[in-house]
Amino acid sequence: MGTIHTFFKLQSTCLGKVGLIWSFDHDIPKANRIILSRPEIPVDQIMAEQYAHLTPSSCAEVDTISMQIAAFMEGESITFDLTSARLDLCPLFQQRVLQDECRVPRGWVTTYQRIAKHLGNPNAARAVGHALATNPFPIVIPCHRAIRSDRTLGGFQGGLDMKHILLEQEGHAFDPGMRIRNPRLYY
Repeated sequence: MGTIHTFFKLQSTCLGKVGLIWSFDHDIPKANRIILSRPEIPVDQIMAEQYAHLTPSSCAEVDTISMQIAAFMEGESITFDLTSARLDLCPLFQQRVLQDECRVPRGWVTTYQRIAKHLGNPNAARAVGHALATNPFPIVIPCHRAIRSDRTLGGFQGGLDMKHILLEQEGHAFDPGMRIRNPRLYY
């Protein structure tokens, strides 16, 4: 068995740079991980600290994913092809949560509790929250569409300001307490 080469590509977006870690899966380029800039640490720094051993590179498929992420963050309605992401690298429970989250359409939200119930385990809301908090494919898998049952934002890898902006772009309005007003709830 040959060595697996993993690469990275940085993409500028209106909400900060995004890092795309990728490799070939049976000769098909796929995303292994997507890293968002965070309020306290930009992607450049994350890449330098955690992924300095990777080689910068790209190809047509990776360029397409990167440009789609940038367009999505600009507010365009993009539906990502999940076959471009290495979901097989995630534990089975996380795969199920991420696949459920992908079904939440633009303009809708769900809650951690609703996903847990939909998966048949109403007591797993915290586990669902953890699976989404560690989502290796934010934006491609729109985990920003999961909120708390009290309609507050919960968490997001790119920070709450980014989550707020993404949800506003999808048509959600917020009250002064940063709760979504009249959310269209999925599941």
